[in-house]
Amino acid sequence: MTKRETYEQRTEQLLQPILDEHGFELVDVEYVKEGSNWYLRSYIDKEGGITIDDCELVSRSLSDALDREDFIDDPYIMEVSSPGLGRPLKKEKDFQRSLGKDVEVRLYRAVNHEKEFAGVLTAYDEERVTLEMGESGEQTFLRSDIALIRLAFDF
Repeated sequence: MTKRETYEQRTEQLLQPILDEHGFELVDVEYVKEGSNWYLRSYIDKEGGITIDDCELVSRSLSDALDREDFIDDPYIMEVSSPGLGRPLKKEKDFQRSLGKDVEVRLYRAVNHEKEFAGVLTAYDEERVTLEMGESGEQTFLRSDIALIRLAFDF
C-alpha cells in the first residue's frame, strides 16, 4: 500500500465514527499534491445536501483526531467539503444510487476516437459499467479503462 493510500485509509477510519454520529455519509477521502502543497480532502454528504456548518463541524472533529493520531509525515492542508453536483462514482453505494440516472464517463484511451461518453447507467459490476446512450444503444466499458465516472448535471 502506498503512503497516499495509507493516509487516505487511516483518515477514513478516523472520519467514519464522526460521520455516523451526525448521520452524514462519507463520499471520498483523497491525499493529493497540487503544486508544492499536499491536501487531505474529505468529501461528505447527507440527504438534502451538506451545509457549511456541517463541514465546519466535521472539520473540527477530524482535525482533533488527526492531531491525536499524528500519522501524516508531510505538512498538509485539510479540507472537508460537499462532493458537489458532478460527484464522482467511486464506491458500490454510489453506483447503486446512480442506477437509472444520467452519468458522464471519461476514458483513459479513446474508443472509436472518443474519450467522453454520456448516458443512463443501466448496469455495473466489479469489472464493467453499462450505459444506455439513446440512438447509439447500449455501450459497456471496462472499469479499468475509466478515468472518471460521475453524475451528469444540466444547468
